Amino acid sequence: MSTASPRLGHYALGGIAACILLNLPVRTLLKVGGPFATLLVAALVAFSLALVFRWRTGRRPYPVERRVLVGLYALGLGLLYAGLLALMYIKEEPGLPGQLLFAAHYLAYPLLAWIALAPERDAS
Repeated sequence: MSTASPRLGHYALGGIAACILLNLPVRTLLKVGGPFATLLVAALVAFSLALVFRWRTGRRPYPVERRVLVGLYALGLGLLYAGLLALMYIKEEPGLPGQLLFAAHYLAYPLLAWIALAPERDAS
């Protein structure tokens, strides 16, 4: 356990890399697709991120750390998703339903990270 402040950018980059690396085998080898694949990968990464954070620091993230970590994670994934959306526009402009589905796929990642990194609730 380290008493130093955790490097939240490293956790965010690790989460982003895990998203990329997990999506490939889930979608190609396991032949899982669509929203289920997104939710599966997003949940695995989010709860792994929370587990690694707790293992390395010996505690859950403080509220400010949670906000910063999820913000960096969402920003990094958002940049990748923006690039993917730009490629979709180059090929053919997606309609509104396609854009909404695309946004839902993206939002699953930071939302599940936010839930996984939640502070413990008092038992009282």
